[in-house]
Amino acid sequence: MSVATEPGSSSAPGGLVRPSVTVDTPATTANLGAGFDALALALELSNRTTVEVADGPPGSVTLEVEGEGAGVLELMGSDRFTTGLRLGLGELGLDPASFAFRIAMRNRIPLSRGLGSSASATVTGLVAAGALAGRQIAPDRALVLACGAEGHADNAAAAVYGGFVVVSHVDGDARAVRLDPPEGLVAALYIPDRPLSTAAMRAALPESVPFRDAVHNVGAASTIVAAMATGRLQLLAGATEDRLHEPYRASAVYPELPGIIAAARAAGALGAALSGAGSSVIAFTDDPEQAALVGAAMARWAAEHDLPGRSVVARPRAQGAFVVE
Repeated sequence: MSVATEPGSSSAPGGLVRPSVTVDTPATTANLGAGFDALALALELSNRTTVEVADGPPGSVTLEVEGEGAGVLELMGSDRFTTGLRLGLGELGLDPASFAFRIAMRNRIPLSRGLGSSASATVTGLVAAGALAGRQIAPDRALVLACGAEGHADNAAAAVYGGFVVVSHVDGDARAVRLDPPEGLVAALYIPDRPLSTAAMRAALPESVPFRDAVHNVGAASTIVAAMATGRLQLLAGATEDRLHEPYRASAVYPELPGIIAAARAAGALGAALSGAGSSVIAFTDDPEQAALVGAAMARWAAEHDLPGRSVVARPRAQGAFVVE
């Protein structure tokens, strides 16, 4: 995550050093199968948001959305970006209610599909606040703020830092260790037309799991980290076999999930898993052409089982949210 600290060429209202800023923030995929709430990866699929200090009643917001969420976000009365922007300005000692904002979004990250749209928007708002004020919010602090707004840190960490992240909590605060994604890693995504609620998918989870399943996931999640750290992508084959959340979510909410994952693996994926809380499914390969075949196989299986959607090939993204200069 990076922001500029030099004043803009145009005048800005009191307390701000620039009148507008544009921020580009990646989509993210969390869990990667066995790494529930602990692992995430940034993807080369992004939202680009411009915020401008506007003439208008203090505290007012005008929102225009192009792409994903158009016609929906404008009607909600609030959005995660505005939440993050106000949170960031408050963190920097400024009163967000003293400004009026005009916000224009060009969104490529689908809403409620397990690709981090909410975390991306929150992080975008924090980065924009720092850029407008000319005082960057440190990445570690931005993660803590985003985690407080989101309720969990995995997607937010990948949006802040980019790359592959391992998330934990120290003394109650979220912490992340970032690694460069391995060269050659390519993701095939199947994005159903059906949205899924994160709250509903979390409600499907049990209060406890069998000891042997917990032990399995510790080993599997550690193997994912080893695969990402060493570039030995073949290790992903078994590492994405989860026992903590996917079976319960499939049983209660998403019965098509095992079939889509099986189709991806049959088509040559190194591993496949539910992306975040879904409904997207992510499959890993080491070749773009293979990724396209895997995506097509997932789409074909899903269409045959009345779950229309689209497949997308995306590489990991090393860079987190940044200001577009």
